[in-house]
Amino acid sequence: VLLIMLGFYAAIMSTHYQSTDDAFVEGRIISVAPRVAGPVVNLLVDDNQPVKKGDLLLEIDPNDYQVKLDQAEAKLAEAKARLNVSNHDVSKNTSDMHQASDDRVSAMSKLDFAQKDYKRYNDMYKTGVVSKQDYDRSSKDLDVSKANYQSASNRTKAMKSELDSSIAKTQTVQAEIQRLEAEVEQAKLNLSYTKIYAPSDGLIASRSVEQGNYVQTGQPLLAVVPRRVWVVANFKEGQLTHMHPGQRVWVKVDTYPNKKFKAHVDSIQRATGAKSSLFPPENAVGSYVKIVQRVPVKIVFDEDYSKFNIVPGMSVVPTVKIK
Repeated sequence: VLLIMLGFYAAIMSTHYQSTDDAFVEGRIISVAPRVAGPVVNLLVDDNQPVKKGDLLLEIDPNDYQVKLDQAEAKLAEAKARLNVSNHDVSKNTSDMHQASDDRVSAMSKLDFAQKDYKRYNDMYKTGVVSKQDYDRSSKDLDVSKANYQSASNRTKAMKSELDSSIAKTQTVQAEIQRLEAEVEQAKLNLSYTKIYAPSDGLIASRSVEQGNYVQTGQPLLAVVPRRVWVVANFKEGQLTHMHPGQRVWVKVDTYPNKKFKAHVDSIQRATGAKSSLFPPENAVGSYVKIVQRVPVKIVFDEDYSKFNIVPGMSVVPTVKIK
């Protein structure tokens, strides 16, 4: 009778429930690394210490980065001063350009008058109406007007060149100011990176830094482990026939053998564990032996587990009710 009852129980369990001991607690482990190098002057956390998002964890010596920021701001101030001088030169050259243009217009008017006056005197001189002295005077006035017009034209061209040069110089200084402003912002960022804050709520783990250590950019210093965890159970492919998200699960954690946690199936991975590994197996070989594959299933707790010390890596045994 006992054997029959055990067989009946096993039959019910195999058809209505699926379980595996290839299951572990998983969670996010956020590695904290510096974005700048330098000695650690202030360490504010210890192993397994709880932290809140935004809490200051440690501080790297900021003096070098403060000096670089001051240098960048000084260069920016110098460039802005040069921009003021360049703008003044542009304004002055623009005024000179307008004056030279007005002088050229005036010289052109005088030249036009001198040309007409010379033509009139030249015609009258041929007929003997005016003396040679008057004719020579009109010819001389024409030569002077031509020279003045040429001089005014050359000065206008020179002023135009100076104005273009001052404008180009101003544009160069403006571009330099933009570059220096970017350098100032980068220096401010680097200075802010000397203080490292907690990226999330959780507990400190894997702390490998001590006060006074010289740390490099990207060097892992510690990790923040959030309290939220879940279970990843690797079920055999034959166990997934009737399994789907939303089904009820009882999770037995090895650390708490007398407690069963309520949970549910959250999702089923779209690839086997072997296929999604770094080096998936190559089965196209002559010595192939069929091996039962396992598919990771994510299981999420339904009840509050904050009173229990459930951490990533713990072994668990989930039981899924499939019918």
